[in-house]
Amino acid sequence: MDRTGIIVVSLCAILLVYWFVGQQKYAQQQARYAATNQMAKAQSQFAATNSNAVLPALNATTTATTTAAPPVFDTNAPEELLVITNVRARYTFTSRGGGLKSVELLDYPETVSPRWKKKVAKDGVATLNLRAPVPVLAILGDASLVGDGNFTLTHTTNGVHAEKSLVNGLRLSKEFQLSSNYLVNASVRLENVSDQPFTLPAQEWVVGTAAAMGPDDGGMNDGAMWFDGKSVQDQLVGWFSGGGFACIRSAPRSEYLAGSNNVVWVAAHNQFFALMAMPKEPGAQIVARLVNLPPFPNVEPMPGAPAPQGIQTALVYPTATLAAHQAVERQIVLFVGPKEYRLLARIGEEFQNQADLVMNFGKYLGFFAKALLLAMNWVHDVTRLGYGWTIVLITVIIKVLFWPLTAASTRSMKRMQVLAPEMKALKEKYKDDMQKFTQKQWELYRKHKVSPMSGCLPMAIQMPVFIGFFTMIRSAIELRGARFLWIADLSKPDTLCMIPGTNFPFNLLPLLMGGSMLWQSHLTPPSPGMDPAQAKIMRYMPLMFLVFLYNYSSGLALYWTVNNVLTVVQTKLTKMSQAPASPVVASVLTPASKKKK
Repeated sequence: MDRTGIIVVSLCAILLVYWFVGQQKYAQQQARYAATNQMAKAQSQFAATNSNAVLPALNATTTATTTAAPPVFDTNAPEELLVITNVRARYTFTSRGGGLKSVELLDYPETVSPRWKKKVAKDGVATLNLRAPVPVLAILGDASLVGDGNFTLTHTTNGVHAEKSLVNGLRLSKEFQLSSNYLVNASVRLENVSDQPFTLPAQEWVVGTAAAMGPDDGGMNDGAMWFDGKSVQDQLVGWFSGGGFACIRSAPRSEYLAGSNNVVWVAAHNQFFALMAMPKEPGAQIVARLVNLPPFPNVEPMPGAPAPQGIQTALVYPTATLAAHQAVERQIVLFVGPKEYRLLARIGEEFQNQADLVMNFGKYLGFFAKALLLAMNWVHDVTRLGYGWTIVLITVIIKVLFWPLTAASTRSMKRMQVLAPEMKALKEKYKDDMQKFTQKQWELYRKHKVSPMSGCLPMAIQMPVFIGFFTMIRSAIELRGARFLWIADLSKPDTLCMIPGTNFPFNLLPLLMGGSMLWQSHLTPPSPGMDPAQAKIMRYMPLMFLVFLYNYSSGLALYWTVNNVLTVVQTKLTKMSQAPASPVVASVLTPASKKKK
């Protein structure tokens, strides 16, 4: 590689690193600004209302954004907790809000500590909605709807009954019944027990709060998702920091409000878990807001770091009038559990609501992600291999299936490389007539039975598979905590240590991936006629991929590394098995042109 190539590649790498670091700092600044702005508005609204106010009145037909005041419970009344456990989860209900305070998933660890990092606390189980300001299915709204926010809890058969009566004649009652597959059947009844009509204000029925599972989780996959019967919309935490591209950003957003009586289900989710509400009848709207969360226990916050935040998501129901002794009742099925595709597909089939779309596999290439995930789980179940070796085996199988296509492409590219002298002669002869040059070029291709697209075809066909792997590994909870060799968690980078004197991780597998990509690129001949500078940039393109994927999951880096090594082996075997290509005489030159030379 000459000096120009080194400079070009180095500048590209430096710009990529600078862009990535700048975006991280900008996102933190925007999140800090959003939190400060939200708290200032909340405090001003809270000061303007009485001490029992929970939320300003909402109009479900408007799209104007509002910022909710923090919920206030009467702390003079002691909090009552009821705990119910089944084989998969432990459910804790609270009297403050009369809802589901937290759900502990007994089959999943809370966090997976890297091998290099000292554990700061005892590992527990993954707990959803643990540090949220309000419980699941808390009903928020005007003070006339909420009162002091405290309910009376009663233990029922495999469930909990929560009830509250207000002085204005409104009675709120909730029934929770535990079911299988992380489901909870809930029924909420709002009844006017007075002899006068009652104007029921707009309500927010809280679905839950999406939050990071631990201090090592960046929370970039936290979001609010909903399904309208045709497609899903997902607003991640970055959306609240301001939309835009690169350095062009809009102001931070405090609220997401959408839907028009078409909300089939709503989910507050992070990378691997979801709190989903599936109403029997479609909800009116969805609302989601950033909320501040308490710090993680036993973890000292970094100086200058923003406070932990989550995305509180709720169903919105409009204002209604209840006649004397009239009631409105709604049934909602809650899912509080892992984003495990096979489980969610069964739930989606049972309720006919495509609940598996919460996996967020994508609209166009989701088929490949689902197929690869099902294949990976099938191989794992049949062979009983760990998921690391399963990824290796799946990669080998894919490479074997594509072997004939890749081998044919390698042979075709080799023949095209032999045609390079004749291509150069054609270019020199018809340098003033590009149309004639293109015609003669294709005649030459047909004569020697080669195609300029032969080198791109295998990549074009395998690209959906790679993107499917990329998408699948991003969401596959099966890889969370899965170990392989020195890797502690296949869903995270394989950080061995922090480089001394810096806060930069040393990830070995991406370096092996980048090295194998460079090796592969040096074995692949450039296309005839390609500009030398462009050929050098393409050859060292792996360095850019290394920068982009350095902190991505080690499962993807493992797949790509094994795929690169197999490609190198295949390239060498193909070159060894084929007969030496005979040189092509540059016959396109006319006798007159030969005499001039």
